[in-house]
Amino acid sequence: MAAQMLAISTEMATIADVSQAVSGGVGGVVLAGTSSSPDLKTEIANMQQLDKGGVRQLFMTDEEGGGIQGLSGLVGSMPWPRSMAGSMTTAQVESLTFKVGQAMRSLGVTMDLAPVVDLDAGPGPSKTNPDGSRSFSADPSVAVKYAQAYMTGLAKAGVISVLKHFPGLGGASGNTDFTPAHTLQYAQLIKTGLVPFEKLAPGARAVMISNASIPGLTDGVPASLSAKAIAVLRNVVGFKGLIISDSLETVSIASYQPDLGKAVVDAAVAGVDMIMLASSNPNQVPSYLAAKQALSQAIASGVFPRSSAEASVGKILLLKGYDSSCIYF
Repeated sequence: MAAQMLAISTEMATIADVSQAVSGGVGGVVLAGTSSSPDLKTEIANMQQLDKGGVRQLFMTDEEGGGIQGLSGLVGSMPWPRSMAGSMTTAQVESLTFKVGQAMRSLGVTMDLAPVVDLDAGPGPSKTNPDGSRSFSADPSVAVKYAQAYMTGLAKAGVISVLKHFPGLGGASGNTDFTPAHTLQYAQLIKTGLVPFEKLAPGARAVMISNASIPGLTDGVPASLSAKAIAVLRNVVGFKGLIISDSLETVSIASYQPDLGKAVVDAAVAGVDMIMLASSNPNQVPSYLAAKQALSQAIASGVFPRSSAEASVGKILLLKGYDSSCIYF
């Protein structure tokens, strides 16, 4: 169960580097970089056969558009989301993501860590602004309309979309990949950043929670490690699907909790279903093994209740297409 709750990253050109994690049952593999191996489809298919438990992985990428689309050479390119909203109709966006989604699915990539529904009109993305052109618009109605079209196209192609970054990073104090950061005050988010999630999350299958703290709600704790933030997503927004963390291997998390294993357990206890470990480190296996051990021990000791682990793994297996009647612990 601990392994299934983790997602590990690897460079597309060398996905065999995570074969040990895959054979040990890791739940997901994030394909990073922009250069793939000559036959990515075959390599993904081969990796799916490695899991000794016979449970397939979620292979996922960040196919957002613009400068963030590692598979563009194989599945086709898309404009930045802001450009989509500024120059395309929603029908055109849906058609485009359907086409890209079909190409992704043919490779064995079944999850797109997109769309971004943060509200932003500034420059970026950069080390100071996580969004910039990754955002469809600063207008909630525009962001919702275009994100829905984006998700619909992917869904028709059989690809799972992931709304991000809850509770909304528009106006955040910085980019959590590079520095500790906080969102707008919670009272402001209720009127702005939360709106796209309230409109879209109830019908979505997965939502990514950010590593920014939320003034007025989490008392300096990153949202991905905060039960209070998760409670808002579940009880206020009404989201019932899979919660996946942004990568816990970031400056924002390390600054708050330098022990990665403890951070992983904190995220699980807070209510995150799948915990992402992704960084520029070419060898993610040691981080994965440490995280798996920490989470496994937390389940065994009751620090992270077994019932909660079963609930999270159940969501993961349903997302992978396993019938609920076949899931038992």
